[in-house]
Amino acid sequence: MNAGNQSEATPDVLEFEYDLAEPPEKVWRALTVPELLAAWMMPNDIKPETGSRFAFAGPDTAIECEILDAEPERLLRYSWREQPGDAGDPFDSVVTFTLARTVSGGTHLRIVHDGFAGKAMPAVAMAGAGCRLSLGLQGRAKPVAANIPNTLLLAA
Repeated sequence: MNAGNQSEATPDVLEFEYDLAEPPEKVWRALTVPELLAAWMMPNDIKPETGSRFAFAGPDTAIECEILDAEPERLLRYSWREQPGDAGDPFDSVVTFTLARTVSGGTHLRIVHDGFAGKAMPAVAMAGAGCRLSLGLQGRAKPVAANIPNTLLLAA
């Protein structure tokens, strides 16, 4: 698995790209079958149908989501609304997974979390670490978001 980064990312967007050995069918299942998604993300009740609502059972509060686009084995985009306890405004963003079959039959996976970094920059280093653990990159090349400040990269 190789991780790359996107050039010229905007400050409030986290972008990750991976080349996976698994075919798009398998990666799609990991993104859309509740039990498989829960294994690397959080418990959820996802239904990959445009317009359907679902929730992740976050550590402090539920994360409310709505499927904005779902093209099996190609594209999954959903809204992400996290309501902080007493911290103030809700955290609204959009997560997009784009899958493309590689020449070798694997998957090029691009993950974009739009609206994330600008509001939650202290959590950016944790997000990179979480993706690294979730996708089995422990001890391997670290995935890098194109817009993580150098000081956060040094701490990771």
